Amino acid sequence: MENQTLDLDVLIVEGLKVTPQSSVPAFILLLLIYIFIMVSNIGLVVLISMEHSLHQPMYLLFCNMSINDVFGASAIIPRILSDVFIPMSQRFMSYDECVIQAFCAHFHACIAHTVLIIMAFDRYVAICKPLRYATIMTHRMVLGLSVWAWSISFLLVGILIGLSVRLSRCRRVILNPFCDNASLFKLSCENVLIIHIYGLGTAMLILGSSMCSVMLTYLSIAMVCLRSKNKALNSKALQTCATHLAAYTILLFSGCIIIILHRFPHLSDHRKLASILLHMVSPAMNAIIYGLQIKAVREKIIILFKRKTPGKVKVKNCDGQK
Repeated sequence: MENQTLDLDVLIVEGLKVTPQSSVPAFILLLLIYIFIMVSNIGLVVLISMEHSLHQPMYLLFCNMSINDVFGASAIIPRILSDVFIPMSQRFMSYDECVIQAFCAHFHACIAHTVLIIMAFDRYVAICKPLRYATIMTHRMVLGLSVWAWSISFLLVGILIGLSVRLSRCRRVILNPFCDNASLFKLSCENVLIIHIYGLGTAMLILGSSMCSVMLTYLSIAMVCLRSKNKALNSKALQTCATHLAAYTILLFSGCIIIILHRFPHLSDHRKLASILLHMVSPAMNAIIYGLQIKAVREKIIILFKRKTPGKVKVKNCDGQK
């Protein structure tokens, strides 16, 4: 009995399913994407923190998104990379490590939605109430909203993972590229109806809240733009909202695909690929969308590159002329 308990504490994780011939290209591709996510998002945070002119609510909220993207990618991708060249039967992971990874995976997804809700509110105030923007979106307000986004995500995900951890275990194989909540409760032979209800309820709450906030925000912005004949205002609204909407669409599509595919066991391979893409595509695209498409950030990046470019040395002749 003790040996069985010990075995159940050491899990076998399916990981990334690749053939021996494609393991090297898959490893290189994942590694390059991970490096890009880390460099671009950390670089964006450093740039915003160093440039005083970017210490504005909108850019400080970008930092929340970038930090979360680094956190989410680091919780998933390195482990997948380390297992690429290891046979599936030897891809071992302790149960505690699996629990931590599952928590981090859901925490990352939840924060992404709550931060985008805050960013939608920020765009609403900036465009619909421009004269009151400075008094509403103070640094204290941004800090408070950021703490709320991370705290509510921690609470919701903590309860979700806690419900799965309390279950007894009768299996030790994780049929997924990495550990998530579904992987945890599938290790048990007990009734998991409560976990299904809470999990779906939490997912619908987060998705519903983010969708409603984004819809109401953009309806209000659209009404303001239609009433206004100020082309400069409409152009600014279109630019800032397009970036936010693009990031939200990518996140929403990735999350919904995974939830839908969970209901179709015969499409498990497609779901596994989609779950990996959620933690790779969204963090990579966010850095591009916010880092390169926003004029203020793009100008700062160009200035930094110009500073590092050696200027031409002007040589004078004997007569002192250039």
